[in-house]
Amino acid sequence: MDLHAHHAARAATILLIDDDAEIRTLLTEYLGRAGFGVRALPDGSTLMSVLKQDAIDLVVLDIMLPGHDGFTLCRMIRQFSTVPIIMLTAASDEADKVIGLEFGADDYMAKPFSARELLARIKALLRRNQMAQTPASGAEPRYLVFGDWKLDVLRRELLHADGSVEPISGTEYALLSLFLRHAHEVLDRDAISEITRHRENNPLDRGVDVQVSRLRQRLRDGQRELVRAVRNQGYMLCADVRREY
Repeated sequence: MDLHAHHAARAATILLIDDDAEIRTLLTEYLGRAGFGVRALPDGSTLMSVLKQDAIDLVVLDIMLPGHDGFTLCRMIRQFSTVPIIMLTAASDEADKVIGLEFGADDYMAKPFSARELLARIKALLRRNQMAQTPASGAEPRYLVFGDWKLDVLRRELLHADGSVEPISGTEYALLSLFLRHAHEVLDRDAISEITRHRENNPLDRGVDVQVSRLRQRLRDGQRELVRAVRNQGYMLCADVRREY
C-alpha cells in the first residue's frame, strides 16, 4: 500500500515538522479543527519511522531544523515515497524555494504565513493527489504512450521502454498529464501554474520552471528533448501520444 494513500474511511493525516513549538501547537489545533489528524515533530530524527508506521497523507516540512535540514529530509522522503510535501521557507529567500522544488517538494509557503492559506494549499494538494490516484473508468485509456515512455494512468507510474519504473508525485503526474493532453501545443506558465498548482503564476516565481525542469530531467529520451522550452512563450511536449486500453 502506498504511504500517501488517502482513505475515505478516515481523516487525512498531516505530518508537521517544525522546531518552533508555538507553530506546532497552533497548526495542530487549527488543522485538527478542520478535520485533519496531525502528527507534529520538532525535527526529523523519527521521520522515517513515522512515515513507515503511520498512514501519512501529506508532510509540512520546515527548512530550518536542528540536525538534518528540510532539504535533506525532503530528499530522503523522495527516495521511497511520493507523499505530497509542502515546504516552509524564509520569506525573502528565493533560492530556498527553488532548491525545495528541485528536491521533490510539491509546494511551498513563505514564513510568516496564515494558517488559513496553508489549509487551502493542503486541501488543494490532497485533492490533486486523490484525483491522480482515482482508477480510470472503462472508457479511459490505461496507458498514455509517448517517446520511450508509457504513463500508467491506473497505477500512476511512469514506465520506460527498458522496463524500469518511476513513481511520480501528484504534482509531477498533474504536470505530465497536462502535457500529454496538449501534445505539440505551447503551454504558457500561467496555464501550467493554474492547473497544476491551483493558483496564478507570479512572474517572479520560478516554481513552474523548476517543476518543469524536474520533469524534463525524468523524461530523458536518448538525445531527444521531449519537453521543449519555447522562448518567451512556455513549454511544449514534442511527441505524439498514443492511447492503450
